[in-house]
Amino acid sequence: MSEYNAQGYELDWDSEIENDGPEYTTLPEGEYDFTVVGFERQRYTPSAKAKLPPCNMAVVSLQFKEPEGSTTIKDKLYLHSSVEWRLCAFFTSIGQRQHGERVRMNWNAVIGAHGRAKLSVRSYTDSNGKERTINDVDAYLDREEAAAPNAPHQTPAPSAPPQQMTFQAGKF
Repeated sequence: MSEYNAQGYELDWDSEIENDGPEYTTLPEGEYDFTVVGFERQRYTPSAKAKLPPCNMAVVSLQFKEPEGSTTIKDKLYLHSSVEWRLCAFFTSIGQRQHGERVRMNWNAVIGAHGRAKLSVRSYTDSNGKERTINDVDAYLDREEAAAPNAPHQTPAPSAPPQQMTFQAGKF
């Protein structure tokens, strides 16, 4: 049943309706904390001028909750070696990977994970000819980058668990 809730459900011709849809907030460019609230497995089928060949694709839904508003962004992660760096950045950001570490992607554990990303603002014209703006994920940030001073729009980063100290005889 949860599969129907994630993608909606069919209405009857005489169904009652009330959902006006979520209000979309475009956040200012900057760094923000996110929670992964959705994940879909899809297949990428390129157009004639595409840079990538057909490959598997993960579509992750990232929720950003800020004082200026809340928004959910869908980001496409292509499972192709030429963009492996972006997959590494995503899994490092959500804490499933350490920088430089080789890991198996655990897609079953991404929903509910927390990370940090740098957002940009993109303008586009909708189907009615109206100018609109939307956020794009420019980069996924690992824990060290998120703690960097002088970064734009710093919201508090989640605190890391305390490191346990071990006793070694003769070491001070």
